[in-house]
Amino acid sequence: MKRATYEWGEHLPTLNGERVHLRELQPPDVPALYTIFSDVQVMRYWSRSAFQDESEAVQLLEKIQEGFRSRQLFQWGIAQGRDVLGTCTLFHLDLVHRRAEIGYALAQRFWGKGLARDAVTAVIDFAFGELDLHRMEADVDPRNTRSLKLLEQLGFQKEGCLRERYMVNGEIQDALLLGLLRPEWKTRSRG
Repeated sequence: MKRATYEWGEHLPTLNGERVHLRELQPPDVPALYTIFSDVQVMRYWSRSAFQDESEAVQLLEKIQEGFRSRQLFQWGIAQGRDVLGTCTLFHLDLVHRRAEIGYALAQRFWGKGLARDAVTAVIDFAFGELDLHRMEADVDPRNTRSLKLLEQLGFQKEGCLRERYMVNGEIQDALLLGLLRPEWKTRSRG
């Protein structure tokens, strides 16, 4: 069995995709985080409501930084140049069982350009390579056809439906659980 090569330091590693890079989020990124997470369309299928105030973006940044310091998550800003277009996250890290969940959000004006795919691919490569994870999971609202299509194109398989899992803005939402195994990813990346 291969060992993880990532050594947890003080700073989130920068990852490079073909058209985006994933970098550590900083206080100057708060307005971009607010723009992304206050958009009702971006948050439509999330398990929480859209931000109402920029202070929520400040709190999010603090949680991201604390989550990394406590070795519970990696959350990158998806960027082109210095501009943050979205985020991509590894969370619910379980290094004993070698698995994590992946999540992502992209500002609406960047949808449909392949940028989320580029970012998610870089994070999966990091998870299976540097972290030596064996399994990636995603929890997706079944109505979020864009996200389902992206994950399925990357090799994720539907594994079950968690009925009425979330209550957001008075609406009950189901969640589809998808999974991707490292051997499946290795086979895809060689092809």
